[in-house]
Amino acid sequence: MAKECSFDIVSEFDKQELVNAIDQTKRDISARFDLKDSNSDVILEADKTITITTNDEMKLKNIVDILQSKMVKRNLSIKILDPKPFENALGGNVKQVFNLKKGLTQDLAKKITSEIKNSKLKVQASIQGEQIRVTGKSKDDLQEVIKLIRSKEDVFQIPLQFVNYR
Repeated sequence: MAKECSFDIVSEFDKQELVNAIDQTKRDISARFDLKDSNSDVILEADKTITITTNDEMKLKNIVDILQSKMVKRNLSIKILDPKPFENALGGNVKQVFNLKKGLTQDLAKKITSEIKNSKLKVQASIQGEQIRVTGKSKDDLQEVIKLIRSKEDVFQIPLQFVNYR
């Protein structure tokens, strides 16, 4: 009897790497001449949002660029950042909040499972909370599913990982 093979499709990020990227961003802000006395701050709040406050829009864009470069160097996708419009804060400062995308929404999970079913591969995809379990008899079919999902990753606009491959 053939053994079932499976893997899970998830969307998550390494929290410690994100904390390290934010710490490096804070160090860069304190060391850079153009940002040194700008009263800037980058705060990670409950692993759900990042809040950046500074004096003006230009400095805000520079800090966002620094944060994104630090994230890329630590193998974190910048697709996890969901920027909200910047707003005025107290004391003439500007503030921008970035929500962190983690887990698959029900709509996105349905879209991914329909893509897998439309591919006509001999696999089953089932939604399990914030992840999708893909099972099949052939490891080759599972690898084709991974290839298919990676090719459509720009459409889903969220970083996807493939875990628990067995």
